[in-house]
Order: sequence, then structure tokens, then C-alpha cells
Amino acid sequence: MTIPLRTVIIPAAGQGTRLLPLTRVVPKEMLPVYDRPVLQFAIEEAVAACAERIVIIIHPSKTVIRDYLQPDPDRIGRVRLSGKDQLADPLTRIGVGDGIDLVFVMQDDPLGLGHAVLCAAPYVLPGPIGVILPDDVVFGLPCLAQMAAAYQSGHMVAAMTVPRSDTAKYGIFAPMGLSDSRSVRVSGMVEKPPHGTAPSTLAAVGRYILDARIMDTLTRTKAGRGGEVQLTDAIASDAAHLPLTAFRFAGNRYDCGTFEGLLAAGVAQQTKRGESHRAPASNSIIRDTSPEHMSEGHG
Repeated sequence: MTIPLRTVIIPAAGQGTRLLPLTRVVPKEMLPVYDRPVLQFAIEEAVAACAERIVIIIHPSKTVIRDYLQPDPDRIGRVRLSGKDQLADPLTRIGVGDGIDLVFVMQDDPLGLGHAVLCAAPYVLPGPIGVILPDDVVFGLPCLAQMAAAYQSGHMVAAMTVPRSDTAKYGIFAPMGLSDSRSVRVSGMVEKPPHGTAPSTLAAVGRYILDARIMDTLTRTKAGRGGEVQLTDAIASDAAHLPLTAFRFAGNRYDCGTFEGLLAAGVAQQTKRGESHRAPASNSIIRDTSPEHMSEGHG
């Protein structure tokens, strides 16, 4: 049975240092993946997970994110009056749609992903909490919805297998034995372990389903790597008394916090849109449901 994720948090207050100079004045979440900004994919994934409330954490310098998500019926009307329905249709799909509560919360200081999630605490509805890191774009079946269908209890983190030579770039899980299923019970995770010390090659990606008790844990979590409050540290602390699961999702992940990942995602999106344009005539945007991850170190 799919667990309802009433609240989905999208942390979007990071400064995007890995994408300078592009992010000097443009938030990384607003950079294009071919025909839409990075943020749009996270919004659509949250909606696909049946979120009742989406909480977006932003920095005061990134209010353009809030502006982008505001309805703009006047512009849509003007575009339609000009006879350009094919341009107006995408504008109608911006935002979260009716019946979903959209909340913006300011994170004034870059104190880490754990702190960003904690900023959303006053707005979280009862039940498990979904978290989407928007620079991890996943094409295929909506990743968070896949996780919700498999979630039972405790904390669940999306996972992918990486080459052993790349384990120092990710949070790495310590599996509790072998598993052929998508859900893998783990005893903990290590953030960016030094070369040769990784407990596995199963790496964390930027999707989480968290037991609501994570907020209490985060209030007690001290600053860790980089002087920031790390969500990984809080999850590892909870592993002593809550189940921790790594979920091997189906899909292709692109790290859109890097130039290479942003370009690769754009090419993949272009290919997908080209295929949809060759499909039977329709002016509507086709949401990707074809079958086809991030450590906290994203800048």
C-alpha cells in the first residue's frame, strides 16, 4: 500500500557555487534543462507523489523562484489571444495546481541541508515527510512516488550503485547483508568516505522519505562536515532506533548542480520532447512516465 506523503520539502536555498558564474544572478534551480527550469521537475515529482503541501526553502536572494511559481493568468490570456496556444499551454502547467498548499520558507544563512529541512518544521503535516533535492533530476517513473509505494516505516533514502572509485563523492550506505530487492535494509551511511574506506558502492541520492521524528533529531544535531547541520548525520543517528532503508529506484539520475549533468539532462529532455512531438497530434505537454541521486555536498 502506498503511504501518503502529505508534505514534500524542496530545499532550494543553496548558492550554486559549482555552477558559477551562471548562478551569480540566476538561481541554479531556475537554470534550463532544455525547455523548463530544474525546479519544475521537482515540483512535478512532488505532485506525482500526491503531496498536499509543498514547502520550498529559499534564500532571500532567490525570490525569483517564488515569482516563477505564481499564477499568471493575464500573460496566459494575452498569449492565447495572439493565437499561440502551443506557447500558452506550458504556462498553465507552472505551479502546483489546485488543492495543493504551496509554502515558501526563508533560510537566511547557508547552515546545511539538515538546517534547511528543519526550517520547514512548523509547516509539516502529520505523517512521513518527503524531501526532494531539485538539482538531482531523475527521468523515468516519478522517483518519490516509487519510494512511497515501497515505504513501510523509519527513514528511506533513494540509492544507486556507483563505481568504487567514485564513493568519496557520495553518502555511502552500510548494507545489512545482501538483497536482490529494490529496498535494502542498511545500518547507517557515511558521508563522502575517504578512498578505500567505503562500506559499499550503494550511494545516496537526493530523495528521502523521513519519519516525522527527524525534526526532533535535527534540533539536537550539531554542525558536522563543512560546519553545517548535515541531514545525513541526523539520519545516521536515528538508525540506532528506527529502520533505515536504501531504495534502488528505477530511472536515470542527472546531477544538475554541475555543468556536465545540466548539459546531459538537457540533451535527454530534448530527446524525450522530440519523441513526444512526433507522437499523435497534441498540444499538451506529456509528463514523463517511462521507465528509465545526491549527496549533501551539492553546492
